[in-house]
Amino acid sequence: MAERGARPDPSPASKTPEQWLETAIKAREVGSMAEAAAALDRVLEAAPKHPIPLRLRAKVALERGEGDALSRFDAALRVDPGNADLHLGKAQALEIAGYVRGALIVTQQIAQQAPGFVPALVFLSSLRLAAGEEDFTQGFSEAAERAPQDPNILAAWCDAYAGIDYFAEAATVAAKARESFPNEPHFALLEAINAGSAGDWERADTLFGALETQSVQRLCAETRHRLRSGDIEAAQGLLDKALRQAPRDVAAWALQGLVWRLSESDHAKERAHWLHEQAGLVQTRELLAPDGLLDRARARLAQLHASTGMPLAQSLRGGSQTRGILFHRAEPVLQELQQAIIATLEAYREDLPEADPDHPLLSERDTAWRLAGSWSVRLQGGRDHHAPHIHPSGLLSSALYMTVPEAAERQNEGWLEIGRPPQDLDLKMEPLTSVRPREGYLALFPSTLYHATTPFDAKGDRAERVTVAFDVIT
Repeated sequence: MAERGARPDPSPASKTPEQWLETAIKAREVGSMAEAAAALDRVLEAAPKHPIPLRLRAKVALERGEGDALSRFDAALRVDPGNADLHLGKAQALEIAGYVRGALIVTQQIAQQAPGFVPALVFLSSLRLAAGEEDFTQGFSEAAERAPQDPNILAAWCDAYAGIDYFAEAATVAAKARESFPNEPHFALLEAINAGSAGDWERADTLFGALETQSVQRLCAETRHRLRSGDIEAAQGLLDKALRQAPRDVAAWALQGLVWRLSESDHAKERAHWLHEQAGLVQTRELLAPDGLLDRARARLAQLHASTGMPLAQSLRGGSQTRGILFHRAEPVLQELQQAIIATLEAYREDLPEADPDHPLLSERDTAWRLAGSWSVRLQGGRDHHAPHIHPSGLLSSALYMTVPEAAERQNEGWLEIGRPPQDLDLKMEPLTSVRPREGYLALFPSTLYHATTPFDAKGDRAERVTVAFDVIT
């Protein structure tokens, strides 16, 4: 029902091209990709050469995995040949189609002509990383020389290194940026964060001591620094400030869980149990799926992983991860899988503890949930794994086991570890629990819990571990 005073949505037959375009934009924003595609097709029936719907329709085709995405980008570029975003979309479509060399050439051209276009630099680095190039961030260094006045290049360069644990290199880039842009305090924070993660404790300590910002990011970063030195009291003081500023911040709550577990006081141990150890917060449930769905989904995921690699700035160390948002794709089997997951989520909710207004997850126990982000990961024998991490935008995190390696039948190979802290914190803490993967089962747990996947060796016929993962938000 339309709100009082609002104009009712016109019927499909009476919509103008402008109204169809508005419908498409809104549908894409909320993840209704089929609706967005259909609305854009209606716009293009009336205005086949209009650059905006052409560009959006090409991007939707890429996001949905449509087979004609590359030709749609070519059509949009004929109308708007100078659009760097369209050229990047074409490069991404080329890679998906298997033309990796062509994707690399196009992306290099973008980086040369528009050095400040950071998304192209990130994609170029991911292509070079997948190709095994040692200097996979070369595009960033060249762009920084061409556009020395642009601080965003150096910030993204730093993130590219840090994203795969090259912390010392990230700290070096941040130091260069701090010298080049002395009025940008963010670079001092980046240098402090990465110097600490690289083990350069004194350098990080000096940098944190000179910072003036009291942002949640800084407070959480310095908490990690204090944990490395064993100063639990200082870490708790920083977290108190962070959680007063942002009472639902996932990163702050994740660190709070570690601090409470490290504390010797009975009160802290009770709080640690309240936060992460109540029965029902971590569950493994059989997917509520119709017969045959998992087999059909496995077949499609195998095709997708055949043309993907390890992404930048993710927890993955080896293996491959599907591009974009998995459940935005058009394949019916993936939409069926999404619906099975949603049904299983509701069963998880029913077995949660009672609602608690102070708890980061249980405060949202009875609100509407939806999926945000979805992807598939394939790990293979040879020590592929996930490093300990959190999903800072989620309420719940997940792992749906599609294919389980033979090695998982042995203790702790390819298993999910929940509650193990990141390695750079140098905390001698075991995980709260370890989950043995079982095909067709879905592990669900609060996003405030660090989690990782243990590596496994390739033995036997089943030497890969394929999962589907997603975040739940309100």
